Amino acid sequence: MAKGEGGEQYSNASLLEKPVGSDGLALARKICYAIGGAPYQITGCALGFFLQIYLLDVAQLDPFYASIILFGGRAWDAITDPTVGFLVSRSPWTRFGRMLPWIVLSTPLAVLSYFLIWYVPPFENGKVIWYLLFYCIFQTLQTCFHVPYSALTMFISSEQKDRDSATAYRMTVEVLGTVLGTAIQGQIVGMANAPCLPGPRDSGTNLSNSSVSFGHNNSEPVISLDHTKTAYMIASGVICIIYVLCAIVVFFGVREQKESCRPRSEPMGFFQGIKLVMGHGPYAKLVMVFLFTSLGFMLSATLAIPFWQWFLTRFGKKTAVCAGSLSVVPFMILVVCMKSNLIVTYVVSFAAGVGVAAAFLLPWSMLPDVVDDFQVQNPDSTGHEALFYSFYVFFTKFASGVSLGISTLSLDFAGYISRGCSQPEEVDITLKVLVSAAPIALIMIGLTILYWYPITEERRQGNRKLLQEQRDNEADSETDSTELANMV
Repeated sequence: MAKGEGGEQYSNASLLEKPVGSDGLALARKICYAIGGAPYQITGCALGFFLQIYLLDVAQLDPFYASIILFGGRAWDAITDPTVGFLVSRSPWTRFGRMLPWIVLSTPLAVLSYFLIWYVPPFENGKVIWYLLFYCIFQTLQTCFHVPYSALTMFISSEQKDRDSATAYRMTVEVLGTVLGTAIQGQIVGMANAPCLPGPRDSGTNLSNSSVSFGHNNSEPVISLDHTKTAYMIASGVICIIYVLCAIVVFFGVREQKESCRPRSEPMGFFQGIKLVMGHGPYAKLVMVFLFTSLGFMLSATLAIPFWQWFLTRFGKKTAVCAGSLSVVPFMILVVCMKSNLIVTYVVSFAAGVGVAAAFLLPWSMLPDVVDDFQVQNPDSTGHEALFYSFYVFFTKFASGVSLGISTLSLDFAGYISRGCSQPEEVDITLKVLVSAAPIALIMIGLTILYWYPITEERRQGNRKLLQEQRDNEADSETDSTELANMV
């Protein structure tokens, strides 16, 4: 047994109930919070890697209509992020908190709509409307989950150290989520995947071999379209189960702390809130840094995140972003300069992932600093955390959408052959530009903007002290008011 403030006792085994103010945020709560980041990454990877193929090869839609669904869903998603952030910022406090109800109530309909995205309806007319409708519904409901979850960082602890640590755990789980989403969808669907088609660079021997793979050899099992449809539904069902389990863990494992005792500022209009958030200089610069570096690389690295968590506490966040982003550049150049070699590819990918981990962890770790800086400069304007996080999520999705659109169009212009056993030489050149030259240029733009990022380590520590003094004064004022009321 150990004693907390005031002499009360608590069990060391009760990790979830450890007082936050005495020993920091409990490890179990950090892990429970981190698990909530998995659904967004798992579903995002599954949709990003497989939805286009599914619409063309399984749902058998025309490429024009498939592009309408994909870009229409992205455009709708761009609208929902700031809108949901605005609604969350105006939602009242409940017995479960202000963010957690959004997370738990959006989950059932989110998993249902996600499952229906991967279901082929038994009619031809109206397929486009079916997929566009459920894709947009899922994007909306996922935003209702992810925006409050992201903003929850500001409410799990008032200590910046705890927020940074929880963010590191969250980024680790999200990195694992990208791997898990790709693995689940890829492995299940891959077992029912059709063979490749011969391309213009295939030799006569390869063409002969490919004809065998297409069923000319009666000993080979023929994969039907129904098998592929079933595989996609099974994969979506597994992901839906994981989604629900993660939401349950967050709801029961995370305790949302109520805001400070000072009253929230008067509600403001939607566009007024946008102007307020985007008008804060450090936030605008941080968003632009994250936008360009995210466009540069959307990869992941699990093992490097703990290292960068230590690095940022030792040398500061701004220095860590520069070091992490620059460390990936040599490997981006190396991967396109060397001839194809599996071992070299693994080594280069792992080494590059060390730098990429900084792009996952550090911007999200810097965002609470920006919110604190805003609160110091605007002490009478409170309750806007969800707005900051919603626009940040919007730019994250925007970067992903733009990178997907540019890469898809570039490959199409280069003559990419869907399901081709080989590709034209122009496609090889295009891929090298997309994975090397373009990301390096975008990273350099982001780092140039980072140079003007104003929140240094000294300013961050000063903001922390000012906010802590403000909380202590408010707590003392509330105590004095309570004692006076009791005397009366």
